[in-house]
Amino acid sequence: MSAQNQSETLEDLLSPIPDLVDHFYNDTRAPHVKATPGLTPVPTERTNWVDEQRAWRNTAVLFDQSHHMPELFVRGPDAMRLLSDVGVNSFTNFVPNRAKQFIACNHEGQVIGETLMYCHGEQEFELVSGMPLLNWVEYNAITGGYDVTLERDNNTARNPKGTRLKFRFGMDGPNAGKIFSEVIEGDMPDIKFFWAATVRIAGCDVTALRHGMAGHQGVELSGRFEDGEKVRAALLEVGGKYGLQQGGTVTYFSAVTESGWMASPFPAIFTSDKLRDYRQWLPADCWESGAQLGGSFVSDRLEDYYVTPWDLGVDGRIKFDHDFIGRAALEEQARNPTRARRTLVWNDEDVSRIFSSILEPGPAFKMLRLPYASYAYQQYDTVRTPDGEIAGHSTFVGYSANEAKVLSLVMIDRKFAETGTELMLTWGEPDGGSRKPHVERHRQTDVRVTVAPAPYAQVVRDRKTQRVAAA
Repeated sequence: MSAQNQSETLEDLLSPIPDLVDHFYNDTRAPHVKATPGLTPVPTERTNWVDEQRAWRNTAVLFDQSHHMPELFVRGPDAMRLLSDVGVNSFTNFVPNRAKQFIACNHEGQVIGETLMYCHGEQEFELVSGMPLLNWVEYNAITGGYDVTLERDNNTARNPKGTRLKFRFGMDGPNAGKIFSEVIEGDMPDIKFFWAATVRIAGCDVTALRHGMAGHQGVELSGRFEDGEKVRAALLEVGGKYGLQQGGTVTYFSAVTESGWMASPFPAIFTSDKLRDYRQWLPADCWESGAQLGGSFVSDRLEDYYVTPWDLGVDGRIKFDHDFIGRAALEEQARNPTRARRTLVWNDEDVSRIFSSILEPGPAFKMLRLPYASYAYQQYDTVRTPDGEIAGHSTFVGYSANEAKVLSLVMIDRKFAETGTELMLTWGEPDGGSRKPHVERHRQTDVRVTVAPAPYAQVVRDRKTQRVAAA
């Protein structure tokens, strides 16, 4: 990923731009399949997104995650020290066959990225997804003189090899555990949440991680890419008895409104002088150069789009048992965190009014696409109190067929975070919309919203409570 031998760096690209907010709001193309479905061979829908959503609540769903997530393998004597120096997480008792949500911040305690990380051995770690964080880890490994080796396996759209090292499937739903226990060869292993075990499926070695977004006995399955189709076929054969459905990409990304996961935050790397060398290391065509802003919130400061672990609801991952980049800033923030993660439930009448506007003369309100309605890679919609005070920023928005509601995730001021609080969300961009080519000309409108817990789905909250009680 190094910018060595590159004619231009990220710093070269951005330094002449007078208004970075305007640039990222209007002129960038989102680099992720979530915004550009053609970047992956996985279809947007396998059958239809309504049945696919209902499958994770009522039977089981199988998602193909093999193509949209980059990976970084970190190996060597200094691998754990490198990751501990970069990440906010504790590495105490992080032993083989464990996994965690790995998070890293800049020196001001603002999030650069997050990823899923496996421990495969004392000196071997696998980081899955989160390109900004993978780049940050690689930069620190190279410039910090750590005794490690790095292996990148970029997502399919950015992979010159034309293939991947591993397949990756996610299976969730109330019948996922039954399917898993029947499809594996031999006895069912006892796998705790965010622990992994090696199993055999269709004669292939598969790593099974207890993990899921729908609140059930979900598993993430990975193995040699060449074995992916055999494993998929075995899962579908057994799963046919239990209502297993394959899910497409639009269903996969719509799951976050029920699960509460705020993935892919805007990487906080573009303005700090302390990160100038990093921006000079990144090439101009890096993932970060395509970061994209959108929504009704438009600031004159790019820093207003940076987030903290509290904003994302992942502050529980921070452990001050080691030195790491951003520790001092996070310790200060921990004394008085300002925002929290919640769900907003959109008012049914206002949602109907948005849809009915397409039948009126002139520009309609911003189209509310289903099931995944966010139209920028990093969405920021202003949320206010009835008297106009800014209460927070809404991010991911979409429709849940299981809840029959339009929901969005919000980073909200803690004084407005109580369940049942009624607020107003501004939907649509000012002045008829940005220059983003996929954003149609439209009108803004205010939507009544009600604060609810995150995760919103009761089954997910119940499962989370059980995990906490068992910890």
